[in-house]
Amino acid sequence: MDKNIEMSYCSYQAFHSSPSMRSRRTPSWARPRGSRSCVTCHTVCNKSTSQASLFLCPGSTNSRIGSRSLVCRSLYSVDASTFNGLTVQSPTHAAEERVGVLLLNLGGPETLDDVQPFLFNLFADPDIIRLPRLFRFLQQPLAKLISTLRAPKSKEAYASIGGGSPLRKITDDQALALKRALEAKGLSSNIYVGMRYWYPFTEEAIQQIKKDGIRRLVVLPLYPQFSISTTGSSISVLEQTFREDAYLSRLPVSIINSWYQREGYIKSMADLIEKELQSFSEPKEAMIFFSAHGVPVSYVENAGDPYRDQMEECIFLIMQELKARGISNEHTLAYQSRVGPVQWLKPYTDEVLVELGQKGVKSLLAVPVSFVSEHIETLEEIDMEYRELALESGIKNWARVPALGLTPSFITDLADAVIEALPSAAAINAPTSTSEDIDKDPFKYFVKMFFGSILAFILFLSPKMITAFRNRVI
Repeated sequence: MDKNIEMSYCSYQAFHSSPSMRSRRTPSWARPRGSRSCVTCHTVCNKSTSQASLFLCPGSTNSRIGSRSLVCRSLYSVDASTFNGLTVQSPTHAAEERVGVLLLNLGGPETLDDVQPFLFNLFADPDIIRLPRLFRFLQQPLAKLISTLRAPKSKEAYASIGGGSPLRKITDDQALALKRALEAKGLSSNIYVGMRYWYPFTEEAIQQIKKDGIRRLVVLPLYPQFSISTTGSSISVLEQTFREDAYLSRLPVSIINSWYQREGYIKSMADLIEKELQSFSEPKEAMIFFSAHGVPVSYVENAGDPYRDQMEECIFLIMQELKARGISNEHTLAYQSRVGPVQWLKPYTDEVLVELGQKGVKSLLAVPVSFVSEHIETLEEIDMEYRELALESGIKNWARVPALGLTPSFITDLADAVIEALPSAAAINAPTSTSEDIDKDPFKYFVKMFFGSILAFILFLSPKMITAFRNRVI
């Protein structure tokens, strides 16, 4: 496995290699009720809340396009509270116990002019397009090519949903809701938003965390299931930034890598599905169609990405919860949003929709299971492209479950996850990748550039690659 990837996923190896993984392990909350340990809040104080504020901070330089120094920040002062032996106080009482929560998300272009630079940042990420080490110097040129080719089509998609992604605003709203939920449980915290491919960038949020003197940090990716291309990519940035800073390297951090199996999340999803089924004239006849964002098969088979296993277990738990409520509709899982000439996780959403229509399925409830916020892949890809395809394929009745967004039970569960994670916070120890040392050797770097350029030239001019770009990338 690539050491850059291994660094971010070492905590998953025991989980992923477990023989029971594919046998759908049931979490403790779904088993027969017994005594279950939890973090208890012993003191709840009355507090007032205010709107989270966005503000400008000193600019930082990086190789990405469109970097702007905007960070989501919200500050509050509350009385001290105790969580399972851990005392958390407000900055006015004990600055050394100041708690921060960093929400990680993908980011999205806010205007049509942002689309191409956003795509460049996306495809310049080595966890998105995983080139062999010999070709890594081509990462940015390739990202420039792909983003330029894809930008016109992507602009049309964003124009159809209002001219930009709503992800930034929704994530800010979720941050404020989480702030209030934590305060209701007695915990004062600073909430930060860090986007991977658009502003406010993760690195900028981290610098604000340092500036604010945070003494204990919980990192909460807004992806229920872990994948190399989402949570893993953001954690790689986090580890690199912390490793290079003396203050941050000593900061106690707790990373919630995935939370798809949490009771609050599962029940919140089941609530939305149960409610939306009632929109059909015959609710029991509707098939529940889970559509998840896909990843290349190589991530799972070669790099040990647990995404597919976690997704399948997540669907199992949701259906188990629905069956406990007397809902036993048929269901299926498919993967959407594939890009490029490589093989992605199957079955593909578009192909399954056609097959279901051919089999006579008339009512379909689409469930975007890997998204907790509305964005381009729910508002345009599912609501427009897949809906149209489904109706053309013979499906008569179509409905879609909304993303969780600000669902109170979901936000409350996120707050519980943060509180439960606090006691395990510890300094990040991430080993330096040996690839950096290799690049420092002038001779090895010259050899890599020379032969890599020749092979890349042959690759880009091959008829197979040109056809692939025309069919899948443009």
